[in-house]
Amino acid sequence: MGFETDIQPLFRDLDRNYMIFIFDLWSYGDVKENVSEILARLEDGSMPCDGPWESDKIEKLKAWINAGCEP
Repeated sequence: MGFETDIQPLFRDLDRNYMIFIFDLWSYGDVKENVSEILARLEDGSMPCDGPWESDKIEKLKAWINAGCEP
């Protein structure tokens, strides 16, 4: 599982544009550095801005984290 093929596509243009002032959701380095905060916000439903992610998307992100956040 890799960032560019599996994780980055989970984030839409809208998500990226909304969060760009804090970090770039399409940047491996930014997502890896902030992955705990991103996951917490996805799990509590405060991200993305227009409604919560489906559980399968959250599980995919968790699997990537558990695999060591591979590029």
